[in-house]
Amino acid sequence: MAELFAQYNYVIVIILMMTGLYTIFASRNLIKKLAGLSVFQTSVFLLYITISKIKGGQPPILLEDKKYGYDEDGYALLDGPISVAAGDASYILPGPGSDVIYSNPLPHVLILTAIVVGVATLAIGLALVVRIREVYHTIEEDEIEAADFIYNLEGTAD
Repeated sequence: MAELFAQYNYVIVIILMMTGLYTIFASRNLIKKLAGLSVFQTSVFLLYITISKIKGGQPPILLEDKKYGYDEDGYALLDGPISVAAGDASYILPGPGSDVIYSNPLPHVLILTAIVVGVATLAIGLALVVRIREVYHTIEEDEIEAADFIYNLEGTAD
């Protein structure tokens, strides 16, 4: 049980993922399906962020200016840590051979892109639901399928 609590992020991701999938498959309302899709997308975002987290990881920000102790190839000119003042804050950059762990920014950039795509997908889905509502006067799949069946049999709309 302690292992389950140690990995609580993954438990939350799985619960959100299954909730979103269940909502997509079980609901016959188009708005509820889009809400389930959003919940599922959010669970995927949380999964990627959880996987990319590195304990003790530092932001991968390196200053490559000679006055801060680096030459044009990116090698440190000094043997120890370098103190850098930028505005009101000061930073200490690691020297050569240090055991600093840097976080990989790529997963976070991909998640930002995925969020934008998810919002665009939701907006297009909602626009389609509005148009379907104008044509069929409902957003329930059962009623839409029944109207299509009647239209295809009789060739006219009610």
